[in-house]
Amino acid sequence: MKKAPDTVAIPEIHEGQSVELLKELHILTRDGRINQDTRRKLKQVYHLVRFIEPLLTDTKILVDHGAGKSYLGFILYDLCFKARSEGEIVGIETRAELVEKSRSLADRCGFPRMRFLACTVEDSLVSPELPTAVDVVTALHACNTATDDAIRFALAKGARHVVLVPCCQAEVAAAMRAGKNESLSQTPLSELWRHPIHTRELGSHLTNVLRCLLLESHGYDITVTELVGWEHSMKNELIIASKRAHPRKNGRERAEAILREFRLEALAPRFIY
Repeated sequence: MKKAPDTVAIPEIHEGQSVELLKELHILTRDGRINQDTRRKLKQVYHLVRFIEPLLTDTKILVDHGAGKSYLGFILYDLCFKARSEGEIVGIETRAELVEKSRSLADRCGFPRMRFLACTVEDSLVSPELPTAVDVVTALHACNTATDDAIRFALAKGARHVVLVPCCQAEVAAAMRAGKNESLSQTPLSELWRHPIHTRELGSHLTNVLRCLLLESHGYDITVTELVGWEHSMKNELIIASKRAHPRKNGRERAEAILREFRLEALAPRFIY
């Protein structure tokens, strides 16, 4: 009978990481093995943890929006919060069944300072279970407008840091597509989104540019970089925003100009406030 591999020897697993937690998250199999798909997932989460960890000094509460199965929250707690005497992670997710599974897992792992709320963004803004201010807001692969919802929550709660990995983004591209014929007759810039693949890619890019300008207009410094190599994920843009004293004065004006140039004024309420 072949002996199961020593999970500690798997190079992808960080020192101090709970192997049992990784099994519970189905990143490792019950006999401690890891396959290519879960290896990619683990690498993405670890990379994000590496960016988040320096932001956690004096962090009392971190809110993970669109938490899903809470891979990020559990690994952050295990590596960064477990050894501390304070600090709480709250996962917000609309799917009640995932929230219940996460609560059960936190109990089994003995993670008392993890909480999970089954609610919408609107509910989270007024929920008595959340404080009026939070320190860090994260959103990992929040699809379409869910990333914008996380930004709105972070601004309302005065978060010191916001960490975003946007996923599929259809809203801006759909608006560009709807006005394509008119744009083609009025500006040569419309050649940038005449073909469907360009519409999709430019719409995604514009969405993240407008998100950065929104955060800058509220006083955040922005870093935009890759999360991991493109061979691991095509949804790879990482936006890190840290609160500073002075808003960027022309951030709002530049966002307004971009929306006018691309005939997207109808989306102003999402990106300018």
